[in-house]
Amino acid sequence: MTDTFLQGRTALVTGSTSGIGLAIARALANAGAQVAINGLGSQAQIDQARATVDAAGPGGTRHFDADLRDPEAIDAMMAELATWSKGGVDILVNNAGIQYAVPLHAMPVAKWNDILAINLSSAFHTMRSAMPAMAERGFGRVINVASVHGLVASKDKAPYVASKFGIVGLSKVAALEYAAQGSRASGGVTVNCICPGWVETPLIEPQIEARMAGGSRDDGIRALLSEKQPSLRMTLPEEIGALAVFLCRREAHNITGTAMPVDGGWTAQ
Repeated sequence: MTDTFLQGRTALVTGSTSGIGLAIARALANAGAQVAINGLGSQAQIDQARATVDAAGPGGTRHFDADLRDPEAIDAMMAELATWSKGGVDILVNNAGIQYAVPLHAMPVAKWNDILAINLSSAFHTMRSAMPAMAERGFGRVINVASVHGLVASKDKAPYVASKFGIVGLSKVAALEYAAQGSRASGGVTVNCICPGWVETPLIEPQIEARMAGGSRDDGIRALLSEKQPSLRMTLPEEIGALAVFLCRREAHNITGTAMPVDGGWTAQ
């Protein structure tokens, strides 16, 4: 039987019309939360994402199309969410992210600005809006989906790595500021980062195919992961969702300020 311990709670998951964000939204709904999703996509893709999340939980999922590069659009979304959720979201998952990989000297300024705005600044804006109400209730969960690149760097990813290191630091500061809010009984207010390595999403299929060299898809995965991830196994989006749900439990009240690698040993090297 499903443990719907989040019944009566409201969550916002940014970047949740596909991939990791959608898996987290589905997992939170399955645990009983009412979920607001945010992200890009065709109307058909958005409708499908809403239907998927509705099917996993209590239903009533809403989509917000706020452009996360725009602080005013974020403020408007958060104000509307406060009305919809009758006081503000209980669980905030900042998952939205983009990447553009070229050497530092070739990085377009516009790409730098967009990546920092979506990957880092948007989390600041959602957190500053949502966290005071969490403190008043004595319960709140902020889960920022960073990356292994919030812990170690790679070439040709200057704005992405900067944004992910930044969100790890932002999360630690917020965790300290809110650590004493609430209690064990209420669940407290926590802020954590999940730092995935390779995750099996459609976006990386071309990289797998490029390394198959006439072999199987599993051969392509092992060749790709051998460069960084010792387990030679990818993480599934649903496994990231399961970790996010665990962090929402009352038993996790003292897990705060962490950056949790889910990277098959990448950052242990």
